[in-house]
Amino acid sequence: MDLTCRTEDGCSVYTAARGSEVLGYVAIHSTVAGRSCGGLRMLPDVSEGEICGLARVMTLKYGLLGLPQGGAKAGVRGDPDAPQPQRRGRLVEFAQAITPLVRARAFVPCADMGTDAADIRHVLAAAGVRVRRRQLRADSSGYYTAVSVQAGAVQSARHMGLDLRRCTVAIEGFGKVGAPLCELLAEQGANVVAISTSRGAIYNPRGLDTTRLVQLAGEVGSRVVETYPQADRIDRSALLELPVDLLCPCGRGGSISDRNAMRIVARIICAGANNPVTPEAQDLLAARGILCLPDFVTNCGGVLGGTMEFASIGRRKIAHFIGRYLGASIAAMLEQSARSGVPARAIADSIALSRFKTIKRRAEHPNLPGRLFALGLALYGHGLLPSVLTEPLAEGYFRRLLAPLLKERARP
Repeated sequence: MDLTCRTEDGCSVYTAARGSEVLGYVAIHSTVAGRSCGGLRMLPDVSEGEICGLARVMTLKYGLLGLPQGGAKAGVRGDPDAPQPQRRGRLVEFAQAITPLVRARAFVPCADMGTDAADIRHVLAAAGVRVRRRQLRADSSGYYTAVSVQAGAVQSARHMGLDLRRCTVAIEGFGKVGAPLCELLAEQGANVVAISTSRGAIYNPRGLDTTRLVQLAGEVGSRVVETYPQADRIDRSALLELPVDLLCPCGRGGSISDRNAMRIVARIICAGANNPVTPEAQDLLAARGILCLPDFVTNCGGVLGGTMEFASIGRRKIAHFIGRYLGASIAAMLEQSARSGVPARAIADSIALSRFKTIKRRAEHPNLPGRLFALGLALYGHGLLPSVLTEPLAEGYFRRLLAPLLKERARP
């Protein structure tokens, strides 16, 4: 196995190979105390550019939320729908190639598109890294991402003067994020009229049976678009151009570009995916009055929820927290954008990068309370502190993390 490194667009990009065959990539955009963290995805056509762009997004998410982590991402080339032995074999090969990064914790992987918590435990074991007692216990990142997308949808509809209960919705990517998002929006009264998977898309202007969709997806996965009977089959690209109020890209990056931006008619774009809208497309959409929320804001619930789950906070409390605090920060950001005329994306980028610099400095040069906190966190991670003692402290910690975010966005 070979591991080579080069610098690309501000990232250290590591290419893992077996002879002439590329197994995948690790991109590290930023570090905190020499460490970085991000998802490991499995896709047959994952590229170096895609992984590098995603690593930068992780820096923005950690900065936005005030979490002391460097931003990174990894991708292994493989078929996520292949039989388990074949999938795990590919992951083991990749893990062996990137072992120096994983053992040094220069890169800490977590689940992403095409992988789950069990896969990541397998990767860590193959790299000879012991999984701590409270590490990778759950796999609810997709659900928490959906909760933050829902929060963005609620606030953006309110900002645009729309009643979410009368909004039509198209969801690109009916997977770990898209499926729970479908349920959450339906509970809000929205009418989901179209979904897509890697096998195509379906559309019914009168609405889809979301309960049946989720049930079918659990049974047949991406083939849900082939088995759901009460809808028309359409091209996946056509879903993006449907006459809906709310478009939620929850699949791969770059699906909305300058090639199709002028044909999009949705009033609001609220993403569960990372980098689904290219910078050129963002400008075209804004010029046409289409509200496109920053994707790293609307989909940061996976990072926030996963961290809160690690701290033993319950699922219901986490969902409520994301909806309340992140929703309020999105509302404040939209108000600030409207007052200043500065695009919401520019506001969010500036705040995230500024906050990241602050948390990096504090983490790498901790004061006494910071050192005590790090010690307590290590003890908790190894199971040496009971969650009954730490849960109340954790809730206050996360409220304090997001409080400055609300204050910053409230400034004129």
